[in-house]
Formats: sequence, structure tokens, C-alpha cells
Amino acid sequence: MKNISRRNFLQVCGLGIVAAAGASALSGCGGDSGSTTGGGSSTASGDSKIQTIKDRGKLNCGVKADVLGYGYLNTETNEYEGLEIDLCYQVAAAVLGVSYDEAKEQKLCEFTTVTPKTRGPLIDNDSLDIVCATYTITPEREEDWDFSTSYRTDSVGIMVMKSSGIAEMADFDGKIIGVSQGSTTKDAILTMFEEKEIGATPEFKEYPDYPSINSALESGNIDAFAMDRSTLNTYMNDQKELVQPDIEFGTQDYGIATKKGSDLSDVVENTVIELLDNGWMDEEISTWLGASA
Repeated sequence: MKNISRRNFLQVCGLGIVAAAGASALSGCGGDSGSTTGGGSSTASGDSKIQTIKDRGKLNCGVKADVLGYGYLNTETNEYEGLEIDLCYQVAAAVLGVSYDEAKEQKLCEFTTVTPKTRGPLIDNDSLDIVCATYTITPEREEDWDFSTSYRTDSVGIMVMKSSGIAEMADFDGKIIGVSQGSTTKDAILTMFEEKEIGATPEFKEYPDYPSINSALESGNIDAFAMDRSTLNTYMNDQKELVQPDIEFGTQDYGIATKKGSDLSDVVENTVIELLDNGWMDEEISTWLGASA
């Protein structure tokens, strides 16, 4: 389920940032007016995001804490883990001029848990340098933030309790579907119902985080939990199932978001493209997502 779209690789000069990504070197530079990161040209030198990160010595990253395989806070180790966590370290390595292994060993990423409602504002107020948190690229969002090339593609699913009696999409008429605040899930479901001429009118209830939606489902306060399928995998068990999983809809292309016009945007773009090209991303998908990849 990759179907990863790629932009032309940007060979930008001037920052002198080189970091080893496994056996392949990553280089990233800002200031190319031909950037395809949604307007990610360099800011004035006094406003350099890259210099700010170098002075700080760490990359401030917004990630998920409750999506297995992507961004997950392991309560046993109290450490974040997953594909997107590793991807943050790759960006940190590129910006700070160290290898990927050194970035991880030296813990050069400072992680903050974000939700769909908080991630954008935390970029805008400079609390975060990047957001790498199953953040779907949309034309509307690209007006406000720069996004890298997509590193992963997913689709929306609707999960129910097996005891619910809901077997097909038409059964959602009058049912309550739980979704995350600030997500694109509701619109994706309504668009799919319209396109497939499904005669059902569900209600939607928004929640601040995924555990809250899952708890509401298990307690019977809602009839379904809808989100990207990778997220739903975190909460799947023998008592739950996806409704008509053969219907794939609401394709979600995940990208790394940065501040609009930041000189960091080109570095992030170059890093993601290099990791797609050299096979690192495929290895990460296999490692963290396994059969769901």
C-alpha cells in the first residue's frame, strides 16, 4: 500500500550539511526558488530555522504517541519508537551534520506528542521545527505549511465491534462514528458514501485523541471508530473488525510538515527523497509495519 508519489530531487547548494544515512550520504540546502515543498524557499539569514536548530543542538519534532509502527510512546521504556521517530532522526542528522546513528545515540530529537488539532499551531508558533505524525498532505494544508514528498500512503477504515451487527456500509444509517478532531476522516467517509451511492446518513462525534475514540467504541457510546487504517491497527483485537475492508477510500499521503517558507523545508524534502531512493524507507516500512505494509 505504498504508492508513494515523488517530486524531482532537489540538488541545492550552500548550507554544507552532509550526514550519513546508512551507506548513503544525505545533503540538504535551502534557498532554491524552484523548491517543490510548497513554497519552502529560504527565509532571511536572521530568520534561519536551520541556524536556530544548530544553536539549540536539537530538532524539535511533533509526533504521535499512540500509533503503533509510526509514532508510539512505549510505556515500558518511556521512549518513542516507530518509522516516523526514525525519520525524525534522519532529518536531525541532515541538519546537524552527524550520522543517523549518532543522531539516535545522542538523542538529537526532542519529541512532543501532537494531535490533529495541535500540530499546525505548534509549527506556526515555532514550538516545533517539524511535524512527522501521519500528517496527511492536502491542498488546503499546503497553503499554510510546507510538506515534503509523501513517504507513506494509507487509506481510511471504519472499525466496529464484531457484536455490533454492522456488516456493510449501508448499516451505518443513523449510527454514530467517532473521528479525531481536526482530521479529514469525516469528509472522506461522506465522499465515499456519495460516490458509491450508499444510502446511509451517519452521525459523527469528534474526540481529542485516539484512545478516547477507542474507549467510546468499547463502552458502546459510539458505533464505530474511523481513521487511517494504520492507526486502527493499533486498536484492533479479536473483538473488532473493519467494515467492508475491500472498499479502499480516503487515500492519505503522509508528509513531513515545516513552517511555510522555512529554509528547513528543502533539507527535509531532500532527506525524504534520498531515503525513498536508497531503500531506507522500504526497510523501515518492513521493520515497523510488517504484513500491513
